[in-house]
Amino acid sequence: MQSILNAIDWFNAQYGIVLVILLSAAGIYFGVYTLLVQIRYVPDMFKAVVERPSELPDGKQGISAFKAFTISAASRVGTGNVAGVAMAIATGGPGAVFWMWLLALIGGATSFVESTLAQAYKVPDKDSYRGGPAYYISRVLGWKYMAILFAVLITVTYGFVFNAVQSNSISESITHSLGGDPRATKIVVGVILALVTALVVFGGIQRVANVTQIVVPIMAVAYIAIGLIVVIIHYDRVPEMIMEIIEHAFGIREFAGAALGTVIMKGVQRGLFSNEAGMGSVPNAAATASVSHPVKQGLIQTLGVYFDTLVVCTVTAFIIMLSRPDLSNVEGGMALTQNSLAASVGTWGIYFLSVVIIFLAFSSVIGNYYYGETNIEFLTKDRIWVNGYRVLVSLCVLGGSLGTVPLVWNLADVFASLMATVNIVALLPLGGVAVALLRNYAQQRAKGLNPVFHRDDVPGIKGWDAMACWDGSDPLTHRDERYFEQ
Repeated sequence: MQSILNAIDWFNAQYGIVLVILLSAAGIYFGVYTLLVQIRYVPDMFKAVVERPSELPDGKQGISAFKAFTISAASRVGTGNVAGVAMAIATGGPGAVFWMWLLALIGGATSFVESTLAQAYKVPDKDSYRGGPAYYISRVLGWKYMAILFAVLITVTYGFVFNAVQSNSISESITHSLGGDPRATKIVVGVILALVTALVVFGGIQRVANVTQIVVPIMAVAYIAIGLIVVIIHYDRVPEMIMEIIEHAFGIREFAGAALGTVIMKGVQRGLFSNEAGMGSVPNAAATASVSHPVKQGLIQTLGVYFDTLVVCTVTAFIIMLSRPDLSNVEGGMALTQNSLAASVGTWGIYFLSVVIIFLAFSSVIGNYYYGETNIEFLTKDRIWVNGYRVLVSLCVLGGSLGTVPLVWNLADVFASLMATVNIVALLPLGGVAVALLRNYAQQRAKGLNPVFHRDDVPGIKGWDAMACWDGSDPLTHRDERYFEQ
């Protein structure tokens, strides 16, 4: 087992440098190409997220922009925000927080491009739409084998590895709260999680959307609220904490012998796992929404990056750093966050955080599951594979609750890196499509219109034939009275 851990650590250390360069370069490139869309259109992000869905061509109610946002948020907002940030601070020091913030701002442009493309090239599904990198890689670029590779990677990464991470964090949290025999507790927790997961995932995408729409906002607000309480309690320590983050981020103060490169890589890796910008996962959720213009989902998912990292991850960082914990001997990220919260508000904070993480991590399991299902449907139409996948997801949830923390998290880093690489390579030649759609959106907004897209607006654009859902057959692409601002 130790040799496997060493091999995985070696890969993450070597490829981590490549990943930092790749994500940063892509984010800067798309930021310049779109003229900083991730900053200029923040007001439109909030407006788009509350837009009502239209009926699908078959008369059924479509997935709303908000529901699509919560599906992606269900995957984003989970243990990466709590245990992941804690581990980044424990291994890379407070400076890792700064690099997570910077990655979110840079990665916002990448998230906009990938989610806009997913909407542009989505395909009809039985009760909504589906799409994502595998679809635009295959249907627009014609790179069939790369599309298959991505579909396999995301299915394994999210359906199996990341879900093992989520269930592992749930079992660790409950075990730390209850004490007693940890093995027995983990078995019981694992069995319960597996059964509940199976119940939800066999219900389809509408059930997934309905569950996440309720769970994610409530738990996220509860977690943010407790974070604000901690900040109020230790308000006098906040300036010192901010300076500590900045000084460690640039190597002005060294943390436990960690080199500056290590600090940056830990921040980028945990930031990537948390907000998923550029990984190619979120576009699978973005494609499900019934919106009047692809750019609207691009903006919404950019907002999701900010919410995840600049809000939720920051709450975790503040909870930990304001409690001034001993980072020299940290057993696990979840325990560090729980103990830090307890140091500020009392022992009830341990149990409170356990409840929050149970719901957030479980909602992540559901969101992760959907990403895999979408890509299995890309690979095959045979429903037996989908049902088999559902069973395997439930088993991985069980197995993850029994696994060790280092192995599970390191495997997550490996697969996240591979996914991001394939997706970024595909995004680079398609960036011009997202820019053309953004230009179309901006022109309509300048005229005081509620942007509505039709593929005839951009004749000759790459993949025009693949924009089948934007040919006017969808009610939302009809330019009736909704075309004008109300």
